[in-house]
Amino acid sequence: MTQQNKHPLPPEAILKNAFATAVAVADPQVIIPQYLAKIFSTGQEPKGRCLVVGAGKASASMASALEAYAKTHWPQTKISGVVLTRYGHSAPTSHIKIVEAGHPVPDQAGMDGAKEVLALTKQLDPGDVLIALVSGGGSSLLTLPVEGVSIEDMRKTTEALLRSGAPIEEMNIVRKHLSAILGGNLARAAIARGARVEALLISDVTGDSPADIASGPCAADYSSYQDAVNILTKYRLDDKVIPSSVLTHLKQGLAGEKPETLKDADLVNVQVSNHVIATAYKSLEAAAEYVQTQGYEPIILGDTITGEAQTVGVSQAQLLREYLLKGVSKPLAFISGGECTVTIPEGIKGRGGRCSEYLLSLFAATQDIANIAALAADTDGIDGSEKNAGAWFDGAIRKAGQSQGLTPETFLASHDCYGFFAELGALVETGPTLTNVNDFRIILLDKEHE
Repeated sequence: MTQQNKHPLPPEAILKNAFATAVAVADPQVIIPQYLAKIFSTGQEPKGRCLVVGAGKASASMASALEAYAKTHWPQTKISGVVLTRYGHSAPTSHIKIVEAGHPVPDQAGMDGAKEVLALTKQLDPGDVLIALVSGGGSSLLTLPVEGVSIEDMRKTTEALLRSGAPIEEMNIVRKHLSAILGGNLARAAIARGARVEALLISDVTGDSPADIASGPCAADYSSYQDAVNILTKYRLDDKVIPSSVLTHLKQGLAGEKPETLKDADLVNVQVSNHVIATAYKSLEAAAEYVQTQGYEPIILGDTITGEAQTVGVSQAQLLREYLLKGVSKPLAFISGGECTVTIPEGIKGRGGRCSEYLLSLFAATQDIANIAALAADTDGIDGSEKNAGAWFDGAIRKAGQSQGLTPETFLASHDCYGFFAELGALVETGPTLTNVNDFRIILLDKEHE
């Protein structure tokens, strides 16, 4: 039974608890053992060498959970490997090397770690098992360029795509076609050695396609060189911002002079499986169950909401008005996921990220709605350029902003959403959560006063 219209906790606590619940359901320490037990049932544990590789913001935590499981359930199995994660996202391991590297812009540490991942994979033998632990952030971390493209060229290309406002799906199509590992190339290296591949994926992308999660190092890819070239053209990214080595490689791929990414036809009669073990939608459902205990009726808007963060904030404000016009007879909680973008004009530095920017846009667009509270945060614990996961507000925060003379439109214009919420003490700060199932947004709309 849920409580009806009784809120034992203040809005701030409900918002933060809902976010914590969403993050907890994607905790690798909980879900990795569950899935390993399914994939490797009793008597089916890896018999030969078990190489563990991976990349992403959650991958070190995934590796730690795998080691703990193997110690108990696979005592005879030799575990080794290397996993890449973002700086500050490490976790304790004994046999699997953890490499911390740059994200979202790749660096030399990431390139060296990715080289090691590929080199170890190419040493597998028939009967060996490759377990790939993959989560959001893996595209940048596994940026091992194809021959002829330097890490600096990859960095410049990534920065240009980031500044263009291209959504992550399009960015990754370009990166797949410049990578020796992404776009299924890691699985290609393993199956060439006769090894079995089991990839465990924590999804931070809309649709949860294995090909899109960290650019699908072990999945068949649906995109082509033509798609990659079309994306650069779409955002007017030419030889002024994209290195010539990158443009040359893509042209050679178009001409059939370079191999395409892994396709379904390459996976006939081989042992390659991709298991999506955590998704944004499962996290939204967990948060929905929580808010019901607090007397709110949850409305899940979906986990595929994309677009400019400021635009999404305005559109969700409009959605609230539509509900208010109909009359709100009971407290509602609007819950959504997906990944917005923030396009920053030349000459503006900006502070914050897409979650905080969305929330400030919502804040500005709902100044006449008194009975709402909201939170937006990235489930990996880091929203954009600063160290906060996101931000929140309620009626008290709004009043504090007014008394301090803070104008949200001014902060939106300079893309300083971090500065706005920092002034009000309304940042959400968790530190790295060691998982990543994309962004989490929740709006609490209380019933209108009688």
